[in-house]
Amino acid sequence: MLSIRNQVQLIGHLGFDPTVKVINNNQLLSVNLATTDRYFSKGEWRDDTQWHRLVMWNKLAERAEKYLFKGSYVLIHGKLEHRSYEDSNGTVKYITEIKVNNFILLDKTAQENNKINSLVEEAYEKLKVDENEEELPF
Repeated sequence: MLSIRNQVQLIGHLGFDPTVKVINNNQLLSVNLATTDRYFSKGEWRDDTQWHRLVMWNKLAERAEKYLFKGSYVLIHGKLEHRSYEDSNGTVKYITEIKVNNFILLDKTAQENNKINSLVEEAYEKLKVDENEEELPF
């Protein structure tokens, strides 16, 4: 028998810079992703933009905070999750989110900038001189 899975793949742009929050000793990152479908109707092209709430946990959240930023063009793999909570007025609110399992940065410039930044950070760490040293090696 065929196994049916809860699986989501989306390509879009991030709505804002992601930031990590710590909840019960776990790192949580949530961010919105915009996807746009283009279609032709009544003699003109139209855009239909949908916003999706993404959540990432722990190591993936750390990686996303390091490499993703507002406007990043990204492919995400994950699954749909539904949850509810009660707000301060006692009203039950329902949320649908995508729990991200992995992401791929599709933006070439962002990929190149991240590689350059990583190389600069590594070089800086290797060349860092102890401020307490009185003599320089040259």
